[in-house]
Amino acid sequence: MRLISLIPSITETLIDCNANLVGRSRFCIHPEPEVGRIPAVGGTKRVDWGSMADLQPDLVILDKEENTREMAESCPYPYLALHIIRVEDVGPEFSRLAERIGNIALGKFARRWEQASRLAGKQYAIRSLPGIIEWWRPPTIQTRVEYLIWRDPWMAIGEGTFIHSMLGRMGVGELLTPHAEKYPEIELAALNPQQTVLLFSSEPFPFQRYRDELLELGYACGLIDGESYSWYGTRSLRFLETCCQ
Repeated sequence: MRLISLIPSITETLIDCNANLVGRSRFCIHPEPEVGRIPAVGGTKRVDWGSMADLQPDLVILDKEENTREMAESCPYPYLALHIIRVEDVGPEFSRLAERIGNIALGKFARRWEQASRLAGKQYAIRSLPGIIEWWRPPTIQTRVEYLIWRDPWMAIGEGTFIHSMLGRMGVGELLTPHAEKYPEIELAALNPQQTVLLFSSEPFPFQRYRDELLELGYACGLIDGESYSWYGTRSLRFLETCCQ
């Protein structure tokens, strides 16, 4: 079956499962060098369906969180839209995809996810949180946490996101500032620097480039591996298994 995946984490997982991927989004960057041999056909929010005609896809794989409803409604090819917002969702959704494309390796991978989702998790202190690439200013107390994914405007993660679910498995879910929206815009000026830790995700925004400027904000803060917490495939499964065993 000729597949096009417009979800970076799914692209990586399907390559690992030796699926026949003939197209990907330009944000699908892992694993190298394999992914570099697959044509990029658009982004995760916009795509030119006409450019895919020569690829003759049998199935386009979308995600209800990462891709738009308009993309699904305008897709001229058969498609499957996954919906993953919790650790517990990955196994069943991957099983559904594995059955649709007839991929035995992906089916086994789905069962690993189901086993991982039953792991109890661990209670990590914020300072020892797995996935921290570097603490720029280490926290000294357990306090409120904001996980930031974007700047101008500042955007954080809220409940109902896969990242929130992963952080909950690490025991810091209760420290996260509660937000009803999944990806709310926030005002940093409203936060108390003495009581707030900022976790800057390594992607999609390149916070690393602005390290010195971000330190001047006065918060305890650090750079966290965004791919481990948000790429719900091969990458986040290995991370979860390692951290929660």
